[in-house]
Amino acid sequence: MDELDREILSILRRDARKPYTEIAETVGTSEGTVRNRVERMTDEGVIERFTVATRTGNVKAMIELDVAVDVNTSDLGERVADWEQVDFVWQVSGEEDIVLVVDAADTQSVNQLITRARELEEVVNTKTRLILDEKLG
Repeated sequence: MDELDREILSILRRDARKPYTEIAETVGTSEGTVRNRVERMTDEGVIERFTVATRTGNVKAMIELDVAVDVNTSDLGERVADWEQVDFVWQVSGEEDIVLVVDAADTQSVNQLITRARELEEVVNTKTRLILDEKLG
């Protein structure tokens, strides 16, 4: 990845639907170059997916999972990523091992996800943080 790739990614992070022609104008290259680079980064797995950020009025939270030492966190992460209200699953360093970023209709739904996580035999503790505000950076 070079500086042009990084500039393209920065623009796409803010608006994944921005036309390649506008990206090309911003970074000073042709539309074809932008298209080819996005396709290459997608094929190489640098770009995993294009997504939508929403402001639905839902409750967003981070549910942090502390798991037993003998647990394969990658496997557990893949399982919980399939939960309907989970937007992201991060494997992290520190006290907790996995962070679920969730977008739920209300606090009761968040609490149900916490309970579901606590019922997993691999999970020894949870910590939850409500997301009060977010900005794209």
